[in-house]
Amino acid sequence: MASQPDDEQPEGLSARFFQKLASGVPGVLFTYWLSADHLSHRYPYVSDQVKELFGAEPQKLRENADSVFRVIHPDDTAGVGASILHSAQTLQAWCYRARLRMKNGEYQWYEAHSVPERQSDGSTLWYGQFHNIQHYKELEQHLRDSEAEFSFQAGFQKLIARLSSEFIHLGFGSIDDCIDELLKSIGAFFSVDRAYVYAFSPDLVTMTNTHEWCAPGVPSLMADQQAVPIDDFRWWQQQIRLMEAQSHVVFIEDTADLPSEAGNERALLEQQGVSSMFCVPVRIRGQVMGFFGVDSLSRRSWRRDMADLLIIVSGLLSGALERNRLEEDLLNQSIRDPLTGLHNRRYLMPRLDEILAASNRHGDRFCLAMFDIDHFKRINDNLGHLAGDQVLMRFTDVLLAHTRTTDVVSRFGGEEFLVVFTGVTEREVQTLVMRIMEAVREEEWLVDGKALTVTVSAGAVCVSELTDEPATPEALIARADDRLYQAKDGGRDCLVDASGLSRI
Repeated sequence: MASQPDDEQPEGLSARFFQKLASGVPGVLFTYWLSADHLSHRYPYVSDQVKELFGAEPQKLRENADSVFRVIHPDDTAGVGASILHSAQTLQAWCYRARLRMKNGEYQWYEAHSVPERQSDGSTLWYGQFHNIQHYKELEQHLRDSEAEFSFQAGFQKLIARLSSEFIHLGFGSIDDCIDELLKSIGAFFSVDRAYVYAFSPDLVTMTNTHEWCAPGVPSLMADQQAVPIDDFRWWQQQIRLMEAQSHVVFIEDTADLPSEAGNERALLEQQGVSSMFCVPVRIRGQVMGFFGVDSLSRRSWRRDMADLLIIVSGLLSGALERNRLEEDLLNQSIRDPLTGLHNRRYLMPRLDEILAASNRHGDRFCLAMFDIDHFKRINDNLGHLAGDQVLMRFTDVLLAHTRTTDVVSRFGGEEFLVVFTGVTEREVQTLVMRIMEAVREEEWLVDGKALTVTVSAGAVCVSELTDEPATPEALIARADDRLYQAKDGGRDCLVDASGLSRI
């Protein structure tokens, strides 16, 4: 068996004096011995603090060092052993950090420093000490966390600034693209599986998924989330009311923990694979119009301030949607007649250009019909302009009831209305116009309790007729207008088209 180092204390120092000296050191002083074959080890000397800190008996450690090695954290054990062997082989100073289990069962970080010395029998003896560095590790972790938090906050602010800039400079009609970019950016930043926007119906009876982003490999739910009835989701209805009243943020940390009254909600979320989610209300002009949300398909730890961060995103989204709504209102005001709600000339002319361009490219058929309410000035003069307004609005209703959504119905000016019938022939447009004239004649016109007889005259033209001149919106309207006046000269309550004058 290999010989072991002498246990005597350094020459000139009594054991009692050396123990007193060691007790003043903030750590554990030791000599550690490892046999040449690395099969046995012990502490020829170790200060008494080892018992106070770890519950290890110094006397037993002089025979075997195993009890100290048993308090090393399992994740650090292999590293400690490897570093000791490396120091023994190279005779380089042994310096290492590891977590040790204290007497109370708590692990704390310690750092060891020692110098190796080769013995005559090939064994190695280290002289050194190890001391507690828990405070420094906590400070190090705090600084690391602070740096990570600073980086996160800076990244979030940069992201919001970029999205804000995009929303500020978005052109009219590009709001959907901007929302899609927001969802993609927020979804990737927070590493969620889905990010989406839902809109409530005005009566809060249904909700519709209007925009959605999904992480790679995550299935989309958008197609199945259109006009979803919420009558059966009682718990969710309560959350909506809280959104309205208190700008409440819905946080479902684990769908399995939803209350019993949310059984339907839990079943739906589990069917969708959702494990946890956040939903934040989206307001437009002070009203909750829907919500912005993120889903996670697996259990995860959310930031404590996640709700606050998503509220910032929701505020950005709300502002962009409100601005877009205002722009839509302003545009509608500029292209719609304020009395009847029909499109006006500002809308009609570029729309006619588009229809005409499609006709030139693809041969699409269409016809124009211009209507004029007969003797409208007499109604205004005898009954007043309010009565005239009522007749205009009632005639608007007749037009809308007898035209299709693909047709363009507009108030051209005064009592004149223009309808663009798409995809029709000359014979077909005659039937459509006569049907409208008949509906006007059969309508019961009562204004302030007085019965009126109201008829209309019309002039119609089809794009296929313009073979002797360039087909332009102006040329088509001029031809329809000319035929309208022929109808009035022909006795009113009739239609003039390419075939001549027709009556019901």
